[in-house]
Amino acid sequence: MSALGSLSPSPALRVSQRPEARRARSLHAPRWNLLTPAWLGVIAALVLSVVGVEVISTTDTPRAARQAVFLVVAILTGTVMAILPERWLRRAAWPALIASILLLLFVLLPGVPEWLVRPRNGSRRWINLGITDFQPSELAKIAWVLVMAAWLRMDDAHRSLPGLLVPFGITAIPLVLVLVEPDLGSSLLFVPALLAMVLAAGARKRHLAALVLIGAVAAPLAYPMLRPHQRERIDALIAQIKGDDRYTRDIGFQADRAMTLAGAGGVWGAGEERARALVVHNGLPEEHNDMVFAVVACRWGLMGGLAVCGAVLLLTAGGLATAASSRDPFGRLVVVGIVSMIAAQAIVNVGMTVGVLPITGMTLPFVSYGGSSLVASWMMIGLVVGVGLRKPRIFERPSFEFA
Repeated sequence: MSALGSLSPSPALRVSQRPEARRARSLHAPRWNLLTPAWLGVIAALVLSVVGVEVISTTDTPRAARQAVFLVVAILTGTVMAILPERWLRRAAWPALIASILLLLFVLLPGVPEWLVRPRNGSRRWINLGITDFQPSELAKIAWVLVMAAWLRMDDAHRSLPGLLVPFGITAIPLVLVLVEPDLGSSLLFVPALLAMVLAAGARKRHLAALVLIGAVAAPLAYPMLRPHQRERIDALIAQIKGDDRYTRDIGFQADRAMTLAGAGGVWGAGEERARALVVHNGLPEEHNDMVFAVVACRWGLMGGLAVCGAVLLLTAGGLATAASSRDPFGRLVVVGIVSMIAAQAIVNVGMTVGVLPITGMTLPFVSYGGSSLVASWMMIGLVVGVGLRKPRIFERPSFEFA
């Protein structure tokens, strides 16, 4: 025992080693960076959220009050996401995706009672939680981004064309389940986000260009597989572009009313009272949800619409700047996936409102009514802020340096 005891360091030596050990740990510990471009995204998201509450109040004051409560909960949830350690997010990525896939399957089960899963307009997307409805596809989008970031950071197989099969295969699972609900708009968001993430992870541009070209050629072949109402919406858009108004009282009514109200706002807007009367008497469907941008343009005019688009651009720019300044591969990919998904969603919503894209049931991020959508959007912002706040550690693996 005395021989073994002599091998342990003396108390004086242990004391002398403590400062060096603490110094070594500090070199590996993450540090906080308060001067991050991620705050631009926070400012933009807050502006869009406040605009959403105000524009919803144009026609439905009680619903606007509920949206304001959802906003408080959403900001608190986003704050929690911002301070979560990165290792927790990586460990929770796969369990969260599996849970969201199970929930997506649950809403599709035929035996689930309608009081629990409420069908709306032929879609089964929502789970009734009593105080609000929960949309599993919102959780699936966040979990999928985390899984893709965790997967792509550890491997460079995606730099070959066959290596892209794995991330595309993982993406196909939630995409197909959301499409079956049916929710064509939300399912399409996975595609631009995936392309942006694999590009940021070092995928070769010629491989991605080939896949995009194949998708563009194959897209018309998917037309017969669409549901009847989805095909009719595409037909209505084509007829509208040609100047044919035969769908304006049928499947094209929503698009026609949205464009009419957006144009009624002029340059500076019709004001609150007149906008309320115009929206009510024109019978715009889903004015608080899918068509909320039409109410924005009616109430605040072209300038208001441009301000909303500018806030989305500011959010996108802040996110991309955050990704560019991050040396952590996981964090960089998370931000790229989130920003591309939010930007794509906003583009589709504005495009279908002004009549250049078919109606897909896509909401406008942060602006449209919905508790689960608002909370999920602020969770994404929280993840972006978390990446921006964490300074790179002194000893850290390089980010995507391939031979």
